[in-house]
Parts: sequence; structure tokens; C-alpha cells
Amino acid sequence: MIVGRGPSALAALLLLCCYTTHAAAADLADKLRDDSELSQSTAKSFKRLMPVRFYSLLEQNPVANATLSLRSCTIFVPTNEAFQRHKGPTHVLYHISEYLRRMSIVIHVNYLIEMPFFPRLATAAFSKDQLEKTVSSDMAGNPPLYITKSRNGDIYVNNARIIPSLSVELTNREGNRQVMHIIDEVLEPLTALPTAKTEINNLDALQFIQKADQLSVGDNKLRTYRSQLALMKKESLYNAPGAHTFLLPVDEGFKITTRSSLVDGKVIDGHVIPNTVIFTAASQHDEPKTSAAFEDQLKVTVSFFKQKDGKMYVKSNTIVGDAKHPEGVVLSEIVKANIPVKNGVIHLIRRPLMIIDTTVTQFLQDNGENGALRKFLEVIMDSGGAVLDGINNLSEVTILAPSNEAWNTSSIDNIVRDRKRMTDILNMHIIKERLNVEKIRQKNANMIAQVPTVNNRTFLYFNIIGEGADAKITVEGGGVNATILQADVAQTNGYVHIIDHVLGVPHTTVLGKLETDPMMSDTYRMGQFSNFNDQLNNTQRRYTFFVPRDKGWQKTELDYPSAHKKLFMRDFAYHSKYILERHLVIADHVFTMKDLAQMSLTTDNVVLPTFRDSLKMKVTEEAGHLHDEYASHEWTGYVITWNYKKINVYRPDVECTNGIIHVIDYPLLEEKDIVVSGGSYMPESSICIMLANLIMITVAKFLN
Repeated sequence: MIVGRGPSALAALLLLCCYTTHAAAADLADKLRDDSELSQSTAKSFKRLMPVRFYSLLEQNPVANATLSLRSCTIFVPTNEAFQRHKGPTHVLYHISEYLRRMSIVIHVNYLIEMPFFPRLATAAFSKDQLEKTVSSDMAGNPPLYITKSRNGDIYVNNARIIPSLSVELTNREGNRQVMHIIDEVLEPLTALPTAKTEINNLDALQFIQKADQLSVGDNKLRTYRSQLALMKKESLYNAPGAHTFLLPVDEGFKITTRSSLVDGKVIDGHVIPNTVIFTAASQHDEPKTSAAFEDQLKVTVSFFKQKDGKMYVKSNTIVGDAKHPEGVVLSEIVKANIPVKNGVIHLIRRPLMIIDTTVTQFLQDNGENGALRKFLEVIMDSGGAVLDGINNLSEVTILAPSNEAWNTSSIDNIVRDRKRMTDILNMHIIKERLNVEKIRQKNANMIAQVPTVNNRTFLYFNIIGEGADAKITVEGGGVNATILQADVAQTNGYVHIIDHVLGVPHTTVLGKLETDPMMSDTYRMGQFSNFNDQLNNTQRRYTFFVPRDKGWQKTELDYPSAHKKLFMRDFAYHSKYILERHLVIADHVFTMKDLAQMSLTTDNVVLPTFRDSLKMKVTEEAGHLHDEYASHEWTGYVITWNYKKINVYRPDVECTNGIIHVIDYPLLEEKDIVVSGGSYMPESSICIMLANLIMITVAKFLN
């Protein structure tokens, strides 16, 4: 601390500090010129440990060599593999950071004045744990490097991950501490085009937008968004100090000429994530972040996600909308990611967020060529394109669109050339109503939601697993259970949900389906402890399995409470197995409901082979209301008549790789099947079999 008694003391101190700093800098420069060995000593120490590609660049840069020789510093070194992936020049000084330690000088001039702006020339090197959120690089203009510490413990410098086991600490001949961190990606600063007329150093986001035509950002232009930004007078949002994430739609996203007029001030706010810097590799996928458009009357979040093909997307979710900004999700592909600027990071995106101005058909076409639904649109067009015309003719529609990766299975390859079959499968993904997640939740309040599709007499079954933000929504159709990856992608006439499997193309056995379907859990549990399920994985057989849904077993609890209790007890596993075997038809082919209905036209009872004997039933089609309290439309479904009892088929024709499942409303069970006495029970037919066996044994003994 320096204490003075007047303004002259402060002036003298300022002059002294400036002189001392200049002299020290001159001394360092002289020392660097005079001691050629010193200028290489630290670099040689690092050479034994440093990836050779970066070291060769470091040797050619005199400023970098001087830093290593004379100062404490932190250096971020890409691996050789990172260089192999990298295209374009490497800026060595952008990989070096010198942390200036600030000292406080307190001067007493009748009162205390604290001056924290005088840098001490001594600098510091930092280990991973000591890294701050932002550090300055040695590149011209000292553009910042952004440090992100993820939940799993990984540390990122901009978009490059520090490889934890390869960090090294050394001391140069001057006694200065230096730290080297090995990273998995070359750091890329913002640079100007060779043709740029003005020098560009350390721009903020607003300066980036204003000078985008002079910057190395590929063929991407920002003229439309730039004009809207000026029109709405939102420049202050982009030159605000701090560290933010900016999402900038390129001109390509404004092919629809009226779209630019929809970019108002609130939409611009929705493209900024304040006080948070998000680089794609360090981002927590599908973790909503509050945008600048988050207030009482409008609430918009933004999140990042990555497809398996490596493409990065960003999505806005308008949770609470207004007259100009409808609720729903808008997706946009990131066309150029991770552009660091003075006050954060910029991602260039293909189309603006928050704006819902395309139909479902237009969305499919826009995302078809190289987008998230490329394969889905390709299959539609290969099937003749009639499905797309059908979608276009619907005033309200919801599409369950399989992702590109969902089509990469051999089971689909076998049927994709069958246009008729493929059209039926595609139509299974189309619902003639607006169905967002909130409506699915409402439908699913008391039971698994059953929703009809465009494919005649085919339904989808939605289920919600978990609660809150971690809840997962699944949809079953044609024997396939899929998970919704991206929900509520809003369009003017409906919604698109991206799913992870193609519906209607089975990829699991009867056992696999029984094990994973939430509607069949009771039947699966009963079959497990009786070992009945063991046979259901056999791919050499063809099964037709009439599976009572859980609600059906619950009905038997009301009808036969004692028997129901014992059906699910291990001590009575033999009898549970016997009941289940009645429901399982084993033949050289499967029996669809349509097959059984046709067979029933010519006979009073269709006889089907089971494990023990046979199953006799009659199947008819009957009109009525869908047995889902949320549905109001007419329904035509199948009804089984068995032992004079009518049982509705809740889900017909659930296909599996080794058979087919028909989910029924009630088990093939009657009171006379069960004898309950003295705490035990046995099916009546089993008693007959045991009596017959006993008689045969007695006769055999008599004959002997």
C-alpha cells in the first residue's frame, strides 16, 4: 500500500507505474534477444510431451517461443488426430493464454482510493481445476477462450475437451510455472476473409452481424436477419457485455418471402440465451435453457441435440405463447457452429426459431433432402408419393416420423420394395388430428391412450413412462414400440413427432414384445414364474398368442377373487401355465384377425391347435364405439366368441418376428375352469387328466 497526502502523490505514482512497466517490458525483450538458448529451453522440455504437429507450428512462431521461454502461461495443445480432422489454418497464439494477475493499489489522499486496474507483469498458469470461465488468448486483440465444466467432470476449452490424463506442469529456466493441456480439437478463432478491407480483432456479436460478409463463415449470409435486427432496434441485445449464446438464422432460412416479416422483437429475443455460453460438444443435449424471450406473457426455451449422423440441431419451445407466437417446437439445423466472439459464442442456423409458418407436408419436404427426416421422405416417394398427397389433403394431422437411423434395419430392407405393404406401414404413422404431448397426457390420464391412424382399423397406443421433465413417451403400432425423440414439432396444420423406430415392422420376438409392452405386464409376469415364457423366444416356431391385457386380468379379480390371487402365486405355477397354454396357438403359420374372421364365415367354430389340445372360437367384425373413453368416433373391431362368451379384441395383429399377438379384453377363462377348495385350486380339465392317469396306472397294475 502506498500512502500520499495530495493529488501530486497520485500523479507521481501513475508516472512511476508507467515507467516501471515500460522498463520491465524492455528488459524482457532484451533478455529474449540476448539469450537464444533460453528462448528454446522450455520448448525443448515440452517437445518430449507435445504432439509433433503442434510443436512444429510452435517452433515457427517467435511470439509463442518467447512466451514459453519467459512467462508463466497455459497452453492448449491439440492431438495429432485433431489436426487430421481439422481443415484450414491453425492459429498457434489462440491456443496460449497468459493470465494477468491484477493487483490493487490503495492511495490515501485524505481518503482511500482502490485502483484494481493496474496489471502486474507476472502471469500465472492454471491447472484444470483452476481454470476460470473465461481466459484471454495471446492472439491479436486477445479474443477470449471459454471454459465449460460439464456435469460428468469433463472440461472444455471452447468446443475442445481437455484430455484429463495428459495435462502436464513444467517450470522454465526463469522459474515460471507453465501448464500444458492436451485437447481433442483444434481451437478455431473468428477470422476475416483474405479480401477483408479492415482489420478484424475480437468482435462482439453485433460487430459480427454487421461485418459478416467479411468473415470466414463459408457461404452463409446474414443480410435478412441483420435488416430485421436494425428494424426492431435490438442491437443492444447483441453488444451486451458478458458471455451469451447467439443463434443467427442465415439467409437460406428466409426462402419463404413472408417469413422475415414474422421476425419481430420477441422472436429476436428467442434467439439469445443470456449469461450462458454453449458450445456444441459441451452442451447438455435436450436440456432447455431460458431464452431472452422468457417473461410473464411469453415463455421460450432453447435446447441443443445431436443426431446419430453427427448433425447438430437447436430447437425453440414456446411453452407459453400469445397471438403472434404460437406454442410448439421449432427445429433448426446448425449450419456453422461454435464461432467465438468477445461476448460469447455464435451458431449459424438454417431457419429462424419460434416461427411456425409451414404445413406438415412442407416441413417434411424441407427436412427431406439432407435433414432429420431424409429417409422418411425418400421411402414415401419410393412408394409412389400418394402418402404425401394424403397428408397434404388433411386439415389437421399428426405425423410420427421415424428418424433417419430408424430405417437402418434388415427387417425393413425385406419389405421396402413392396409398395402396398410399405404404404400401409407409412399410413400407420399418420393421425387425423392435432396430437401434441399435452393432449397425449390427457388421453393417458387413466389408461394407455388408443388413437386411430389413417391405416384402416389400425391404432397407435401411447404410454408415458416416468414423471416431469424426465418422462418418456412411447408409442406402439403394429408390434413395434418406439420412443418419441423430438416431440411437438409444430406446423400450421398439426404436429410432427420424431420417433426412433419404424412402426409396423417387427424387430422382436413374442417374448420380447411381451416383456416390454406395459399393457401385457401381468401376462408376462404369470408366464415367468411358471416357465411358460421360455418357449416364446423360439424363432423356429410360429405363434398366435391371445394375450389378456392387464385390465382384463383385473376384471377377473372382481369376478373370481380367490382364483385370481392364486393365478399369480408361484405355488400354483402349474395351473397358471395350463391357463396360458390355452391362449397360445402353435402352427406352421400365424392367424391374423382377418384370417380368423374369414374362417368363421364357413363354420360355427374355428378350431386352432394349442400345446395341449385345441382352441375353439368364432371371430366376427362388429361396429360400435371405440372402447376408449376419450374417443368419440365410430369403430369397427373384432369380437371373439368363446364358450358363449364375447370378448373384445383390444389390439389385433401385433406382429412379432416369430408370431403375432392379439391383445384381448378378458382371459379365456370361466368359473368352472377353476376348483377352489382347501386353499388350492385346479382347472377342471386337469382333474380329469389326473383321474385318467390314475385309472390307467391302476389298470396296468391289475393286468400285471
